[in-house]
Amino acid sequence: MNEYGRKAEKASISHLGLQNVSAAYWNLSPAELVEENILRGEGVLSSTGALAIDTGEFTGRSPKDRFIVEDDITREAVWWGDINIKFDAAKFDKLYNRVTAYLANKEVYVRDAYACSSEAYRLNLRLVAEFPYSSLFAHNMFLRPTAEEVQNFDPEWNIICAPGFKADPEIDGTRQHNFAVMNFSKKILLIGGTGYTGEIKKGIFSALNFILPHQKKVLSMHCSANVGKDDDTAVFFGLSGTGKTTLSSDPNRRLIGDDEHGWDNESVFNFEGGCYAKCIDLSRDKEPQIYDAIKFGAMLENINFKEDTSEVDFQNKEKTENTRVSYPIHHIDNTQEGSIGGHPKNIFFLTCDAYGVLPPISKLTKGQAMYHFISGYTAKVAGTEAGITEPVTAFSACFGAPFMPLHPTKYAEMLGDKMDEHEVNVWLINTGWSGGEYGTGSRIKLSYTREMITAALEGKLGQVNFEKHEVFGLNMPTECPGVPTEILNPKNTWENKAAYDKKADQLAVAFVENFKKFADYANDEIMNAAPKATATV
Repeated sequence: MNEYGRKAEKASISHLGLQNVSAAYWNLSPAELVEENILRGEGVLSSTGALAIDTGEFTGRSPKDRFIVEDDITREAVWWGDINIKFDAAKFDKLYNRVTAYLANKEVYVRDAYACSSEAYRLNLRLVAEFPYSSLFAHNMFLRPTAEEVQNFDPEWNIICAPGFKADPEIDGTRQHNFAVMNFSKKILLIGGTGYTGEIKKGIFSALNFILPHQKKVLSMHCSANVGKDDDTAVFFGLSGTGKTTLSSDPNRRLIGDDEHGWDNESVFNFEGGCYAKCIDLSRDKEPQIYDAIKFGAMLENINFKEDTSEVDFQNKEKTENTRVSYPIHHIDNTQEGSIGGHPKNIFFLTCDAYGVLPPISKLTKGQAMYHFISGYTAKVAGTEAGITEPVTAFSACFGAPFMPLHPTKYAEMLGDKMDEHEVNVWLINTGWSGGEYGTGSRIKLSYTREMITAALEGKLGQVNFEKHEVFGLNMPTECPGVPTEILNPKNTWENKAAYDKKADQLAVAFVENFKKFADYANDEIMNAAPKATATV
């Protein structure tokens, strides 16, 4: 047993069935947790000072092994299906008892933290983890109570994380040996069989995506947000690879947060106290804020080192392309104090359209905003996965389907109400291809995308004319400062106009087919915003 750190009173976790652990270490500092990981042989220091750990078998989330206990709270409210998978309440109790029995006579690491920077929605959390790196991750990613607050800390939700416990599907009712199960009646997130730390973060995000909209009437969002010099808030939605982190990181704007936010009657507020960034191909030139945040206290996951050194090889994908780093938000300069901003004036939906169909910027009506929000479209670039020879459409409702327990139209209607109430501009930004699809055209220059976003933020597009996209009905500006006029209408950039029309129709059909599963719940305003193919595909 380590001599540093404070041993927790077992009574403080005995009500969780953990009275038989051999030792419990309470709120160890980052330095103590780093040392603990190294002493246990579960981590090493990189040349930057950041701890580097491996999460084992799982280097990413396992969406098919995320469950929600069906009970009186969730039965009628959750949108059940292949994203929100039912778990039997009695089986949860048995599985929970097996996990706590597994942790008996083991050391555990206890972390008090909270989510939601808005005091009105603060959710106190207590993590009991088998491995110290899970505690360091929670320290980095959640909001950190003061030393005084910790003395009388009362957790509302508890997280039990036991990566070494492997479930037996026949006994436990899981799909395989790993699982992440949310129980809203008992307010417990139970994780086992996987060391991937993102299950901790996204489990609580999923819980908030139920609690806030369903019980508090607060819109929860999978987005980044920043604030300008005039205190104008902007929100950026987008799936992986669309530029959400890059475009919200702006030296002229203060970062509220990079991933999870709520929007109530007063403000936009961060759920988190840190960032969990992808770091594959990372460089100071590409992402200076993230690169410089990787220092002592940060934690790298599943990276490789350059041979015979402790220098991180950010280009190395041998373990996974999903290499990650977690760090507290104060590792970044130019952040918004309190992680809270006012009502947004502009919202950006980011998509990487590898078909070269969508405009680089377009302004959305309320109905279009809700339609595209529910659709959550981007495209995987051809050649990134074995067997893919052309772009592949990808739809993720609300730009975060795996974390949304309610039906997507619930979030979309709340967004529409917010748009009306606060007269918000919503823009669709294509960070993908122009002049043809992937392999023929070229990627829209980042400098152009930044100019378009800046023009929208500064109100410079309020004085220009717009034209409608003939298939998607999107309002495209006919001019934008700093951007060549000819790229603003994507059809103009294609040499073969008939080929563009065919590709646009193909994408429109994909949108319509994807939306069929939402149609029964969507109102007329949303349905009327669907694209309309102009030719036989």
